[in-house]
Amino acid sequence: MESARIIAGVTRIVRDVGIAEEIAQDALVAALEQWPREGVPDRPGAWLTATAKHRAIDLVRRRETYARKLAEAGRVLPDATHDPEPSGPGDIDDDVLRLIFTACHPVLSAEARTALTLRLVGGLRTDEIARAFLVPEATLAQRIVRAKRTLATSGVPFEVPYGEDRAARLGSVLEVIYLIFNEGYAATAGDDLLRPALCEDALRLARLLAALMPKEPEAHGLAALLEFQASRTAARTGPDGEPVMLADQNRRLWNRLLIRRGLAALERALEPGAAAGPFTLQAAIAACHAQAARYEDTDWARIAALYGLLAARAPSPVVELNRAVAVSMAEGPAAALPLVDALTDVPALRDYHLLPSVRGDLLARLGRSEEARAEFERAASLTRNGRERELLLRRAEESGA
Repeated sequence: MESARIIAGVTRIVRDVGIAEEIAQDALVAALEQWPREGVPDRPGAWLTATAKHRAIDLVRRRETYARKLAEAGRVLPDATHDPEPSGPGDIDDDVLRLIFTACHPVLSAEARTALTLRLVGGLRTDEIARAFLVPEATLAQRIVRAKRTLATSGVPFEVPYGEDRAARLGSVLEVIYLIFNEGYAATAGDDLLRPALCEDALRLARLLAALMPKEPEAHGLAALLEFQASRTAARTGPDGEPVMLADQNRRLWNRLLIRRGLAALERALEPGAAAGPFTLQAAIAACHAQAARYEDTDWARIAALYGLLAARAPSPVVELNRAVAVSMAEGPAAALPLVDALTDVPALRDYHLLPSVRGDLLARLGRSEEARAEFERAASLTRNGRERELLLRRAEESGA
């Protein structure tokens, strides 16, 4: 939970995200060694941050640029236990946000920017990031190592940029925050469906970005999307942590305050006369769910149309899969099955568990029980989340009954 703040604070001193990550890990190891003997401090996050920054300063002292770097570190050290908040919409004093913009520098490829930020800010393991990107784990590991090296050798400044430079990096920053939220909203692996800390961090960063860029529609679009998604959290799992499907969720548990915040952000994102961006379109889709009092009241025809616009604006096989789901609800499973079948040979979805899951659902609704069971079993074999696996196996059993 504290690693991103520690890495960001240390990066301000050493100006190297790779070294900062190593120092942050050293601080965590020190905590594991000292806290069992001396007790957990009253402010563990501040203790970790201060420990890491002291180690960073020790490193700076050993460098040839001793005098200049030590003076800079001395200015930062008194703030080691302070978690800064934005002083205004145009000047965000937030090390984690600086870390994201630094990792999203144009000197890196788009894929490297996202992977590195998920590693440093989201605290995700390499295999989790690879799963999110639908690429091999070894590929992701090499990408992250190369990204750290490139930032170090290029001397990328640790800052939130301004003007055209800020606009150039915004797309990557938005995508990173979205992927961090997604990993918290539906964990790719483990025994828990949700990782609330990731959702909270992503939502905080999305709100900060919207404050930083009040005239940027997509920043508000992302904030709106995450507000809507977060509003469902309490209804997405049952008493024992089992997943609850959208159709079965108790909508009285949905957070109305977050929904109102989402609607307000979406209104700011829908700039008159401008084409809606990908995050704004996704937020508009989420708003259709949020505004339906019952599952049966959902405007699936509008959702399918919005997915069509999204597919044209930001084409991807996952968007097409989601569009097929909406079509199945608006026009019936028979209309959607060909759309899903057309995706079965797409390499990026070969090991994506939601493809056979969606296909299994369509087949079950068409009465093709044995085929549906096989698809649910295949989906269960592909997911690495224990809760999702249990749900899919249960659906497979129900299909074969």
